[in-house]
Amino acid sequence: MTEPNATVTVTVNADPQAVYRLITDLSTMAELAEETTRLRWSKGDRAVPGASFKGTNRNGFRRWTTTCTVTDAEAGQRFAFEVRHIVVPVARWEYSIIPSDDGCTVTESTWDRRPGWFKGIAGRATGVPDRARANARHIETTLERLKARAEAKATPAS
Repeated sequence: MTEPNATVTVTVNADPQAVYRLITDLSTMAELAEETTRLRWSKGDRAVPGASFKGTNRNGFRRWTTTCTVTDAEAGQRFAFEVRHIVVPVARWEYSIIPSDDGCTVTESTWDRRPGWFKGIAGRATGVPDRARANARHIETTLERLKARAEAKATPAS
């Protein structure tokens, strides 16, 4: 596989299994992600290879939907899915979780799978002409939110 178009890593002071559960909980990820407003299972009801979910996304007044098919679902280690718009490939997204003494390291990466002819159309439709740069910023935001959510859940209330 080629190098990702955008990738960011964060250290999370929480159990890798708990972090994985947050990543694979579609309603939680819709809250944490920058452009996504809703995720819902369309084939299956949990993260297993072959399951699929629909994504509803927005950027300002622009709205679009995607279909995502789970390719990897290894509890506490990896969650990945391929994204398409109708039949056109769009991207691969992957979350890699590596346990550490204090919790885990989470890396979120994306690979642009759009055919060349589709990139201009998609840029106008989404209002994002530089998808790699936007995704890098969005990943940073998503991982910051994931870290805060996971660490809040891991910290007992006083």
